[in-house]
Amino acid sequence: MNKHDLKIILTKESDRILIHKKPSEIGDTQEPLLHGVHNSENYSLIAAILPFLFPALGGLLYGYDIGATSCATISVESATLSGVSWYNLSSVEIGLITSGSLYGALIGSLMAFNIADFLGRRRELILAALLYLLGALVTAVAPNLPVMVIGRLVYGIGIGLAMHAAPMYIAETAPSAIRGRLISLKEFFIVLGMVAGYGIGSLLVDIVAGWRYMYGVSAPLAIIMGIGMWWLPASPRWMLLRAIQGRGNMNELKETAISCLCRLRGRAIGDSAPEQVDEMLAELAYVGDEKEATLGEMFHGKCLKALVIGAGLVLFQQITGQPSVLYYAASIFQSAGFSEASDATRVSILLGAFKLIMTGAAVLLVDRLGRRPLLLGGVTGMVISLFLLGSYYLFFDNAPVAAVVALLLYVGCYQISFGPIGWLMISEIFPLRLRGRGLSIAVLVNFAANALVTFAFSPLKALLGAGILFYVFGAIAVASLVFIFFIVPETKGLTLEEIEAKCL
Repeated sequence: MNKHDLKIILTKESDRILIHKKPSEIGDTQEPLLHGVHNSENYSLIAAILPFLFPALGGLLYGYDIGATSCATISVESATLSGVSWYNLSSVEIGLITSGSLYGALIGSLMAFNIADFLGRRRELILAALLYLLGALVTAVAPNLPVMVIGRLVYGIGIGLAMHAAPMYIAETAPSAIRGRLISLKEFFIVLGMVAGYGIGSLLVDIVAGWRYMYGVSAPLAIIMGIGMWWLPASPRWMLLRAIQGRGNMNELKETAISCLCRLRGRAIGDSAPEQVDEMLAELAYVGDEKEATLGEMFHGKCLKALVIGAGLVLFQQITGQPSVLYYAASIFQSAGFSEASDATRVSILLGAFKLIMTGAAVLLVDRLGRRPLLLGGVTGMVISLFLLGSYYLFFDNAPVAAVVALLLYVGCYQISFGPIGWLMISEIFPLRLRGRGLSIAVLVNFAANALVTFAFSPLKALLGAGILFYVFGAIAVASLVFIFFIVPETKGLTLEEIEAKCL
């Protein structure tokens, strides 16, 4: 089928949909359905859970790695409990173990830029599951440090691919009414994984070679994730993207997209799947997604705007001080009289449980209140808490209870704003034809900023002191508020095609 025939088909689909609208609703440019009423997205809640659950396991495995590694480094350095002869590790070698997965995630993000649209979201997640499995097994059975670091890198590549493909797959398969809730719930799974990692790690840290079991625990979950993604259908929107870009037979890809949509929505969709697919096709044709994205196009027009919104959010997500605030958590609790806070693992589990509660609140509110209110309200709370923490370390060190309140305020506000909403927005904001590449850049910015903050924290703390450092983070948070207010659009209740047409 040539491009002329494809244009005729898409025009017919668009015209057929437009006849349901009054002339006054269409306007001069005749935007398909962008101001009209879509077919009701009927769906079965049970059918919608599995397309979320298996990709979300990628987030769970990412969070678990963060929690487990904090305990694994204690185990592997122990002369009596490491079970190896190379336990006497330098700070650089420990850094390679702890940061190995982060370096791998950066590599995975770069890989995703070129393979995302070729493989598709589903197959990218299957590949991520395989890398999770391989990385976990290599790390768990490592006979020496170099092999262990290789295992950490492989696992990290899996993290980079999973954190790239999971939000895309969930966004493209979820009903619009609960899309925000489901993608935000992925952040809940990351935090749940962290708490599980801390908990399992604390149970295994006193066992000989416990670090091997800590990393090995990931393997069964990776297998479940891989089998689940193999069973799930491909993203209908990815199938339609291939169709309108001429990468296969139009009718066959359209039928496959209808079949995938029926599986994703369950019996509740009834006979409306073909019409919903026609709507998607017409809207994709209207916004110009039949053209294949080029690298240069990423930095022009609405593509550049989406990149600024997405990369800006994940950048501010990392540079507003979250790792640094958590670094001081144990000392703040201890100064307030909580003697058990001397155990950093207990503090991590406590804060992890609090994070779960606040992320759960964000999940419940994001599709009711919208993205902007949660971002603006949450980041405002972060600004207040950061200036309170700075003032505590500079002027009010005799008021530790205020520091505890500020700490909990910061953690809670982060978990209802940047934590889940950052990942949600980057999965929604990019146009379909460059969503794979755009999201890979955003994920790369996220992990790169994470690495930068992690490495810069100690020298900045030594140079400025804790109080001034928190003030700096507070000023950055104020800048992020300005960015959100003027740049970030509201996407609540809109289909992905409407977001592309109205918000960019």
